[in-house]
Amino acid sequence: MAETDALSATREAYDAVAALYAERFRDELRNRPLDRAALSAFAETVRASGDGQVADLGCGPGHVTAHLHASGLPVFGVDASTAMVASARRSYPDLRFDVGSMTALDIGDGALGGVLSRWSVIHTPPHELPPVLAEFHRVLAPGGHLLLGFSASEDAAHPTQVFDHAVAPAYRWWPDHLAAMLRRSGLAEVARIVREPQPADLRQFREVHLLARKAPTRPA
Repeated sequence: MAETDALSATREAYDAVAALYAERFRDELRNRPLDRAALSAFAETVRASGDGQVADLGCGPGHVTAHLHASGLPVFGVDASTAMVASARRSYPDLRFDVGSMTALDIGDGALGGVLSRWSVIHTPPHELPPVLAEFHRVLAPGGHLLLGFSASEDAAHPTQVFDHAVAPAYRWWPDHLAAMLRRSGLAEVARIVREPQPADLRQFREVHLLARKAPTRPA
């Protein structure tokens, strides 16, 4: 799939702030116990399903990729921003980071036991999201799991809402609406964690982690 205008603009915006972004978010998980719990549950679920390779899609400066690696997962990162990937490689030289797009992943069919997409689909316009979810489904092995992190909209009647993200235009999603899109892509919701906004948060949005699973192969 050709690069869209939205993807090109997002890539360029993150290229411009890669160094600042890496510095700001390097230790972000330290004070986010629910995020660490979601990542831990994801890691254990992937291992229980066969311990396949995991891709952190939209990995940014690589800190979450490194966190998953420390948990014992065989993980690599992918990001559309060449500057972000360069930063990740400098910070974590023993890990693999590739430049790539979620719309056309250079990953074989059914090659992964897990996919992490943590606050990376928020920059995808609603009409462009189904092909991205289809790519997630394609690269997951049967029985593989996706952990999807995003900001939640506040109104079921308006399931997508544009918000003023600091780097690039972004969207919030009504959780049930996004879960339904996952189902249509062949990914069934397993669990969700909803984090209510805290006083110290820069943006007062609910944050959601959805864990979904690709159907396992049925025995003959």
